Amino acid sequence: MEKENKINRLLQAWPPKAVYLTAWLQKKGYSTQLLNKYKKSKWIVPLGNGAMLRAGDTPTVEGALYALQKQAQLTVHPAANTALQLAGRAHYLTFNHNEYILFSQANESLPTWMKKYHWKEEIVHISSSFLPKDIGMVEQEINGLSIQISSPARALLECLYLIPQKQDLVACYHLMEGLNNLRPAQVQQLLEACTSVKVKRLFLYLATKANHQWVAHLNLAQIDLGKGKRKMVEDGVYVPAFKITVPKTLEDGTL
Repeated sequence: MEKENKINRLLQAWPPKAVYLTAWLQKKGYSTQLLNKYKKSKWIVPLGNGAMLRAGDTPTVEGALYALQKQAQLTVHPAANTALQLAGRAHYLTFNHNEYILFSQANESLPTWMKKYHWKEEIVHISSSFLPKDIGMVEQEINGLSIQISSPARALLECLYLIPQKQDLVACYHLMEGLNNLRPAQVQQLLEACTSVKVKRLFLYLATKANHQWVAHLNLAQIDLGKGKRKMVEDGVYVPAFKITVPKTLEDGTL
């Protein structure tokens, strides 16, 4: 009876489409022997080595992130374009919706079971500590699961981090145009903590070009914008105020 109650409690508490980590379940008192029994009884099914699913469930990326964030305490999270889409801030722009962009701190990698699973979207994982792990994050419920994603301000900084190899600056400007209600205090905190001079200069350039009112409330003297010039594109236009070279179409307004 106790064993039946234990599996019932486990299944009832298991969020739909969420992944549970074997190591986490073991810490909760579910031994390897007991988990093997549950698998043989087809109450749970393995999702590669070290991860489990409730029988009958199909995992989502958010279900995997639920495990990585809540159980493994990792910093991996929906970021850049993906976070803006999840927050409803990029629905009017055309992006590659087959990509699911994740960022994490530089010392983290995705587990093998997540890399090998055939998700609906292509997982793009960027490891970088150009921003601290604990600022500019928000809790959001997605398909019944509450996970941490980048706030719009942080997400745009992450987009700019991907320039020019994986992101287009003009597309980032259109994203910036929609961010007219950012909180200056949070933007200030993010820019002061950001270690990428390129990202900070581009962010301030785009925000200024978009004529957002919150820019006037930033204390630029507290933001380290580095020295020297930065070229984002070949054959572009140099912007002296931010010491960057940007696409001609962006600077001359012929978008």
